Amino acid sequence: MYTQFAHVYDELMREVPYAQWAGHYRALMRRCGVPEGARCAECACGTGSLTVPLARMGYRMTGIDLSADMLEEAMKKARANGLDIPFVRMDMCQMRLPRRADCVIATCDGVNYLTSPERAEQFFAAAFAALRPGGALIFDVSTPEKLKNTLGNNTLFSDDGKISYIWRNRWQEKTACVQMALSLFVRRPDGAYDRLEEAQTQRAYGRAELRKLLKEAGFCQIAFFGRMRLSPPRTGDDRWHVTAVKPRESTR
Repeated sequence: MYTQFAHVYDELMREVPYAQWAGHYRALMRRCGVPEGARCAECACGTGSLTVPLARMGYRMTGIDLSADMLEEAMKKARANGLDIPFVRMDMCQMRLPRRADCVIATCDGVNYLTSPERAEQFFAAAFAALRPGGALIFDVSTPEKLKNTLGNNTLFSDDGKISYIWRNRWQEKTACVQMALSLFVRRPDGAYDRLEEAQTQRAYGRAELRKLLKEAGFCQIAFFGRMRLSPPRTGDDRWHVTAVKPRESTR
């Protein structure tokens, strides 16, 4: 996943308001008591589009991703912004940090890409171990309604003259997963197109399931928020933000 696709990812995501996302994560961190300038590990950081603005806000960021190609793009982005951010190729479910973090974040559907409850359980346990007592885990997920009904068994198209795609989705009720097949056509300067194929799978997680897994990992003060709000989810939200805190008295 995310090999050649990494080189066109930012172009596809150019309309995402990353500065707004970074500001919202900053607000969530403040709500959890994470101090300004805190040590923060971002899992599934991709090309660093959130890592960089958070670092510019003063957070001591470390970016973690399984894709070497995505990390290469992230390092270029950090250097272009005059930032020295460590980016590490690592499975977020086996995360090991040299020093405990004040905050672990997983943004832009990072948890949805954990395609079984066992993988989510492993990640939450790894995040718990990576945090100092009192530290916070903060992440977002696309809602089950979005994955099942908006993406579901639908085919999406786009053509902006530079990049075209056909995005075919298939919902699997038994596994609560949506399988996504993306065909990209990237226009070259000579007018010809390069074709790229990308296959991904995301799993839907309900609030009760996430709460149970987080509690089992040892977290407390678990809270759910609607898309880009510091208020509870509402019907129709396509994304939830989730915060959880490692108890201050924890010895783990």
